[in-house]
Amino acid sequence: MQVVAFSTPEDPLWRWRIVNYAGELVEESYETFPSIASAIEQGSKRLRLMDVVDNSVPFHPHRSTRHLRVP
Repeated sequence: MQVVAFSTPEDPLWRWRIVNYAGELVEESYETFPSIASAIEQGSKRLRLMDVVDNSVPFHPHRSTRHLRVP
């Protein structure tokens, strides 16, 4: 899993999100932070507390076309 930080034009303060390797949202902060570094730090702490294993399958936008090829 990974921690990402984001802000929006309407709210320039930072929040963190925990996403799995399939790109699915696992958890998001409601608390805001003044810097991207502080948001990532708090999100990373939360991820360690969760102590979960990511068994998701990574999303691959470019699927193989091997099944379409003629032998």
